[in-house]
Amino acid sequence: MNIGILGTGNLAVTLGRAWAPAGHSLLVTGRNSLHAKAAADQIGPPAKAVDPTDLATRVDALVVAVPWEGLEAALSLVGAPEGSLAGKAVIDCTNPVDYTTCELKPTSGSAAALVAHTAPGTHVVKALHLFAGASWPYVGPQESAPVVAICGDDSGALDRAAALIQDLGARPAVVGGLNCARQLEEAAGFVMRVVAAGHNPRLAVPDVDPALLRAAQTTVG
Repeated sequence: MNIGILGTGNLAVTLGRAWAPAGHSLLVTGRNSLHAKAAADQIGPPAKAVDPTDLATRVDALVVAVPWEGLEAALSLVGAPEGSLAGKAVIDCTNPVDYTTCELKPTSGSAAALVAHTAPGTHVVKALHLFAGASWPYVGPQESAPVVAICGDDSGALDRAAALIQDLGARPAVVGGLNCARQLEEAAGFVMRVVAAGHNPRLAVPDVDPALLRAAQTTVG
């Protein structure tokens, strides 16, 4: 798959490094060409730095890994407002949480909804915002692999995102349409609050086995 990475920070580099062994072509871009080249060099031979104006025509999917404050500007760099990404799967990894208050910075909607609005015709999937870059790739037992909740309205884009998540060693979980994105983004704030309180967020939610739950529902029915 030809994957475009919009962003040159730690998350962009870590995702690129994790995807490179799967045989993907990785095209990295950002507002600073030197930073884009440095990120591509860190990822390795499958990655190339490209000019933002050349990105859209060369990728099958675009991964957005930029800070909330630079989201609209980054999308404008690649011509998204003019429809350059129409028909493309766009995976939004933006974490729009205020690290001081743990609240979402957008007062309504979501970062993913902003991407969809700014880039008309795209098929946006919210994914990977909840995990730090250091989480990837996961190489442990599959039964303990991280579950990455994703949401979106286009089945093809969801399939592309799911395949890329599996290449990270994780398990994708489609939880709904793009209208669920704000809830997924708020989950990041919840995790931050639990960590700030000195606890492991893994232990802050119930341990539920879906198979046992389905079996119980069948028995009751």
